[in-house]
Amino acid sequence: MSRNAVFGFLGIVASMFIVIAPVSAHHVTAAKFDPGKSMTLRGLVTKIDWLNPHVHVFVDVGNGNNITSWAIELESTVDLRRSGWTRDTLKIGDAVTVQGIAARDGSNQAWGNSIVVTATNRRVFNVTPVQPPRDRAAGPTPRWPDGQPRLGPPAGQVMGYWAFPSATTLMQMGANVQADEHGLLRNLGDIDKVAPFQRWARDLYEYRQRNFLKDDPMYISCKPQAGPRIFQRPYGVQFLEERQHQRTRVMMGAGNQNWRFIYLDGRPQTGSIEGNSDTPLYWGHSAGKWEGDTLVVDIKGFNDSFWFSNGGLPHTTQLHLTERYTRTDLNTLRYEVTIDDPGAYTRTWTSSWTLTWIPNEELPIYYCQDNRP
Repeated sequence: MSRNAVFGFLGIVASMFIVIAPVSAHHVTAAKFDPGKSMTLRGLVTKIDWLNPHVHVFVDVGNGNNITSWAIELESTVDLRRSGWTRDTLKIGDAVTVQGIAARDGSNQAWGNSIVVTATNRRVFNVTPVQPPRDRAAGPTPRWPDGQPRLGPPAGQVMGYWAFPSATTLMQMGANVQADEHGLLRNLGDIDKVAPFQRWARDLYEYRQRNFLKDDPMYISCKPQAGPRIFQRPYGVQFLEERQHQRTRVMMGAGNQNWRFIYLDGRPQTGSIEGNSDTPLYWGHSAGKWEGDTLVVDIKGFNDSFWFSNGGLPHTTQLHLTERYTRTDLNTLRYEVTIDDPGAYTRTWTSSWTLTWIPNEELPIYYCQDNRP
C-alpha cells in the first residue's frame, strides 16, 4: 500500500458478497471476537448454514416471549469435514450448550469453541488439526522425459498439490520471530526483526497487527491474495504444467480460489493483460526460466490493493519479486522469494520455506469470491 493510501485504507468497511459467505469472509477469530469475553449459551438449533468461508449455527436462547436468536460461527466446511463432521451432524430443534467468545461489536454473534448436544452430551463440530503425511519414502525428484523436474504429479499420477508450509509468516531470513498461522506476532516487540521497513510501512504493519488484521482485504471482501502469501495459506497450491503452451498455471486453494500464469516463452513483461506498468493487477506478470533444477520467476506489475503476506506486511506498486522453486525430492518443494520494494523497504530482502507433496488429491473445495462492481 502506498503512503497516500494508508489513511484511506483504514476507512475500508466490509461489503456484501455472494451467498458463499453468509456473514463475513474468512477472518482471524480475534478480529471479530474478543477472547477475553467468554460466554455460555443454551438453546435450540433453528438453522445451520453449511457454507464457506465459515459454518454458522443459529440458536434460539431463552424461554417463552424472551427469546434471542444467536449466530454461532465455526470453522470452514473444509476443516469440519476433515474432522469427520457433516451438515447433518446437528438437527433443527436439537438442544445445545455453546461455549465460546462474544463478538467485539456487542451483536448476537459468538465464536463457538464448543457445541454440546444436550440429549447425548456429545461435543460436535470440534476440529482436529490436520497433520502432514509422515514416514513416507522421499524418493527422487520426478522428471519429464527431457530431464526437467516436474512441479506437479509424477508420471502415473493425475493429481496432487503442495501444502503444509514450514512457515506461515513472511519474514527476512535469520529473523527469530514467533507468529501464529495468520501472521499475528506473539510479541509486538519483534516488529523490527520481521523486515527492513521504511518508517511508514512499519507503522502501518504495527497498526494491522494491533487490530488483529481486521482490515485484510481478503478477510473483509474476498480480494485475491497474491505474491508469496499463496504459499503460506491453508489448503495448498497446485501446479498445472502446460508445457505445450510454455506456461505453468499456479492454482490456489484458500481464500479467493484463483490462479496465475508463469510464462516460460520469453515474452516481455510489458504489454500483457495480466499486468504491466500501466495496468497493474493482483498477480503482476510472471516471466519464468529454468536454471538447472530451479524454476526462477521474475514478477512485476502489481497493484497495491491486496496483502502480499499473512500478517499484513505493506507493499507498493513498486513491488518486484523473484521466486525460486526447487523440488528437492518427491515430497519436498523449496520456495524462496526475494522482495524488492523501494517504496516500503530500505533494502532488498529474502525469505524461504518448504511445502509438502500431497499425492492423488485435488485442492480442497473452498471459495470466497468478491462480487463488488
